[in-house]
Amino acid sequence: MTNDVLRIEDRERVRTLVFNRPEAANAFNETLYLAVADALTEAATDDQISVVLLTGTGRTFTAGTDLKEMADIARAHAAGEPVGDAGKGFTTLMDVLVDFPKPLVAAVNGTGVGLGLTILAHCDLVLLAEGARLLAPFTTMGVAPEAGSSYLLPLRMGHQRAALALLAGEWITAEEAVASGLALRTCPPDTLLDTAHELARQIAAKPLRSLLATKRLVTEAHRDGVRRAMERESAAFDALLRDASAADNVLSRLD
Repeated sequence: MTNDVLRIEDRERVRTLVFNRPEAANAFNETLYLAVADALTEAATDDQISVVLLTGTGRTFTAGTDLKEMADIARAHAAGEPVGDAGKGFTTLMDVLVDFPKPLVAAVNGTGVGLGLTILAHCDLVLLAEGARLLAPFTTMGVAPEAGSSYLLPLRMGHQRAALALLAGEWITAEEAVASGLALRTCPPDTLLDTAHELARQIAAKPLRSLLATKRLVTEAHRDGVRRAMERESAAFDALLRDASAADNVLSRLD
């Protein structure tokens, strides 16, 4: 299965989702947000799928939210104009991620910016290509953290490393991601996807009911905390976007 922005492959009880906007560094526009949300929703209720694997096309995992769309929203906020359903794709995907009942594995094939970093905190296992880098650009852009990262990154990485990532916006190397606990291991780029799929296949071979119960036990204790964090982040994000300089901050990232 495939469409313009997302490639989908089901094999050995593993569904692989490949972000497929190479012309935009696999950035998430509304179409990609909703496509990934739909694919995860379908996988959640498909008894032939036990594990989902996320990766990107080419040398980029994902550059995060499409900045052109984000700049348009920032301009509308700054002008006090209604934004309608703008941003609906992001919130839809976040709702699906928080409640996703099956193991989620990421194969980070290259640079991950914004959501390319924060989505990893929702994954159960993360493998990175050697040389991959991650970045949380939110303060640089004059906005707030997203995707529950204000809660999940300190939980995964420890407060100091999460604060450095979120406040200073410094690049995180693949080795630093592993050392912090955000990722399991690094792999040579040419073997990353095969290694990640083999790990996913080994997990998928286990009884599905046991996998569902185990995932629920691991994540349930933090689910309410993640949702409350996302509510706080959304309020802060919206307030910051109403600042007249917010659109300029976002647009500066396009240069």
